[in-house]
Order: sequence, then structure tokens, then C-alpha cells
Amino acid sequence: MKLKQAVTGIAVLASMTTAAHAQSAGSFFVSTGWFHLAPQSSSQPLRVTSIGGSPTDITEANTGASLGSADTIGVTAGYFVTDHIAAEFVIGYPPTFDLNGTGSLEQFGKLGQAKQWSPTLLFKYYFNAPTATFRPYLGIGVSRIWFTDEKITNGAFQSNVLHGPTSVTTDSSWEPVFNAGFTYAFNQHWFAGVSVSYLPLSTTAKLNTQAQTPVGTLNVQSQTKIKLNPIVTYVNIGYRF
Repeated sequence: MKLKQAVTGIAVLASMTTAAHAQSAGSFFVSTGWFHLAPQSSSQPLRVTSIGGSPTDITEANTGASLGSADTIGVTAGYFVTDHIAAEFVIGYPPTFDLNGTGSLEQFGKLGQAKQWSPTLLFKYYFNAPTATFRPYLGIGVSRIWFTDEKITNGAFQSNVLHGPTSVTTDSSWEPVFNAGFTYAFNQHWFAGVSVSYLPLSTTAKLNTQAQTPVGTLNVQSQTKIKLNPIVTYVNIGYRF
């Protein structure tokens, strides 16, 4: 009987030790899941900064744009520095955002689109014990933001407002990220998680137009500052090593 109790005790201790290291210092984890990006967007009016090479400062009143929401798949990889602090790298397949007209431009609907890249480094503080099934956390980090494949897709907007073929470029920037969420452990390896992040993000879209005018084709440069401020939700499943 004593031998049986001893063996049972050793087995329980071993399982507790294994579980204790599931979310503790020195452990790695990966996850994959679905991102939903919901911009809280607004923009400044379109401002013409140059006509035919001559600087101008002409504001097109009652013009603006907003961004639609987007979804994409993402992956993360992280490391527990301590039992409660983890560093995590986050990246997703670049989602495509639609740019929609507002104000006098609302009649045109979708004006253009662009893909957003935003690899992110987060530092998270996990509450509860490393062996806990449910572990909420708070995080803060930084994201590098840039856009690709920016283009005007609305022919009527391009012809009637911009008056010619137009190319678009956008600024890149470093932005802070504020994050909160939780994980739920199914066992010592597998877990599911939900998180919400906020990025105070803005970018300046610069338009370069070959405008058709009564005196011929003139290069017209214009720009607008767009606030995205996306709220990003992430539902995922992960594995701890």
C-alpha cells in the first residue's frame, strides 16, 4: 500500500511539474487565427499642394474619405521571459482596405484601395499563476506600418474630380500598440485565446495626377491625412512548447 501511494504521489508531482512549466519562464508558444480590423477612420479635406510645379495651398472643401473594415489570417510567436512577462511577435497576411468617399465624394462610393503591413512586437503581462487555466493579460508594443498596392479604382472620381490618371503613395511610420486579452489552456500544450488591440494610426496619402486642363496636361499634386485608429480583434488557437 505504501509503495502504491508513493508511486501515485510521484506521478502527481511529475504531472504538476510538467504543467507548471507550460506557461512559465523559458517556454515558447505559437498561435494562428483570424484578425478583424475595424478602422475608426476620418480624414482631412483634400489639399492641392502643387500645380504644374508651382506650390499651391488649395483646400477642396467638404471632401473626405473613410476606410472599410478588413479581415485576415495571422500568426504569432512568443517567449515567456518570466512566469508573467512574455515577448510576442505578431504578423498577418496584409489585408486590403477599401477607401470610400465622404462629404461631396460620398456619391462616388469606393475611391481606391491599399494593402496594409503591420508586423508588431508586443510585451505582455500575464495575471494568475503559470499553471492557471485562465490567464488574462495586458500588453503594450510597437508596430511598423506601411502600405502597398495603393491605387485609385474609381474611374468617375479620377476623371471628374482629379481630372486625370493618378498614382498614390502613403507614408510609413512606427506606431504604439495597446493590447488586452486572455488565454484558456485545454492542457499543458494547447490553448485558445482572444485579444483586442488599438493602434492610434494615421497616414498621409499623396496623389500625383496628370491632369487634363484647357492649357494641356499639368502635373497636379495633392494630399490628405487619414486617421485609421483601428481596433483589432484576434481569435486564435495556439501551442506551447
